[in-house]
Amino acid sequence: MIEKERIILGIDPGTQVMGYGVLRVVNNKPGMLAMGVLQLSKYDDHYLKLRRIFERIIGLIDEFLPDELAIEAPFFGKNVQSMLKLGRAQGVAMAAALSRDIPIFEYAPLKIKMSITGNGRAAKEQVAYMLQNFLKIPDENMLTQMDATDGLAAAVCHFFQTNNPSQDTKFTSWKDYMAKNPGKVKK
Repeated sequence: MIEKERIILGIDPGTQVMGYGVLRVVNNKPGMLAMGVLQLSKYDDHYLKLRRIFERIIGLIDEFLPDELAIEAPFFGKNVQSMLKLGRAQGVAMAAALSRDIPIFEYAPLKIKMSITGNGRAAKEQVAYMLQNFLKIPDENMLTQMDATDGLAAAVCHFFQTNNPSQDTKFTSWKDYMAKNPGKVKK
């Protein structure tokens, strides 16, 4: 049997902390390769922060060779300056992926939380807990910075969005699904 593998790099862009997660999917079974954060608050110069984001994304791409980039889209907030800076951070991360011909997929924060927890307004801690259980991540590999799990959540969300088993088989009804998948239905 030929193994199908793909690597998804997930990014939670930020100007103070950028989170990332790398998901390896083998035969539709996902597993975490890495997650971490890039601390940017130590830099005063916004342009230097953007440069560091670009360099880190390129480093992750060169290390893990992702097939796709999943990135959290900026949400609309009240502070226009913060939104502009966040948009720049996202743009730089996207430019890094584009420079290596990696396709980009954007997901709204609500969509990411909904796909991981079933609740678009879930707390970051709930997202982290669900990821840890779903990917069977040992406690010692979990990071305290929730930006890291937010980056991983973007990758897992993309996995869920692009790994829909019903794409292969169309069902006319729930009854039809149950008839064609008796092992998946508990009575």
